[in-house]
Amino acid sequence: MNMPSGLGRRGLLFGGAAAGAGVFLAGCTSNESNDDDSDGAERNQAASNEESGPDVTIGFAGPQADHGWLSAINEHARSRAEEYDDVTLEITEGSNDTAQQIGQIESLINSQVDVLVILPADGRSLTQVALSAMNAGIPVINLDRVFDTPQAYRCWVGGDNYGMGLNAGHYIGEQLKDVEGARVVELSGPDNLELTVQRTQGFDDALANYPNIEKVARQAAEFTVESGQDVMSGLLQAVPEFDALWNHDDDQGVGAERAIDQAGRDEFFMVGGAGSQHVMEAIQADNTVLKATVLYPPTMAASAIDLARACAQAKGIGGLAEFEIPSFIQLYSAVVTKDNVEQYLPTGFN
Repeated sequence: MNMPSGLGRRGLLFGGAAAGAGVFLAGCTSNESNDDDSDGAERNQAASNEESGPDVTIGFAGPQADHGWLSAINEHARSRAEEYDDVTLEITEGSNDTAQQIGQIESLINSQVDVLVILPADGRSLTQVALSAMNAGIPVINLDRVFDTPQAYRCWVGGDNYGMGLNAGHYIGEQLKDVEGARVVELSGPDNLELTVQRTQGFDDALANYPNIEKVARQAAEFTVESGQDVMSGLLQAVPEFDALWNHDDDQGVGAERAIDQAGRDEFFMVGGAGSQHVMEAIQADNTVLKATVLYPPTMAASAIDLARACAQAKGIGGLAEFEIPSFIQLYSAVVTKDNVEQYLPTGFN
């Protein structure tokens, strides 16, 4: 195996790899120089490769998988962990109950996993237990919903809600830039969620670049099929004619599609959000109002497993010169259309 030479010295200092999370945290956070390392570039090349390293146990805790996107998060974490012969994944059942998820994380801490990946049901409420893990020498990879303080995680990786709205707005704007008096409708997520506010703000900021376009209606649904259908039915009755619809979430979009079909409306095109397999297949078939979706990729869970493994084994990331993993990684919200859907179809979730 190719490892940074400094890890071997730290392993001996702390009693070898069997010493557990304390060894791995040193490799994850240390900024020490290595006097024995005469070629830093060679060290980082070794750090970023895919060869096996010391065995790593990763604890994974997330919310209840009551949504297609969250189910995909769990599946991507499992499937990525299975690709590594040096990774053991301990994954909890998941819960939307804060106290229960805290208990699940505390159990993982007590079992002395080497590193934790946590997608909190509520970032603020779970900050303290993440701090407890960090203080216990167990580095935390914070997935998507962010904790209240950077002290609670070694690395955050997640999606870009503002960018999601921004890219949806620019896509719609480019399609309608030559349409005089273009009218746009927005079917958002729940207004009590910060992510909804961010998506709408990005969307509005993008549309501001197109003076010919007016957003004539916006209504909030609840990220469910039923709410999508109910709210979309009301929007269709309230707005007799428009040119484009942006829906924040592909799960609630299933209900929106039902309402659209029932109303017999097809004078507009629809842009989805998140990247479900259903929507990608509809984009590929190109026989409905669905023409695009803006990704909020659940593959971030696979990336979190990669980061957790690299952190525990004191590896860097291929393509970066630094010896350590970054502290903050925000993913890009790509727009999927019929021109590139085949590339993204394997990432679609049910």
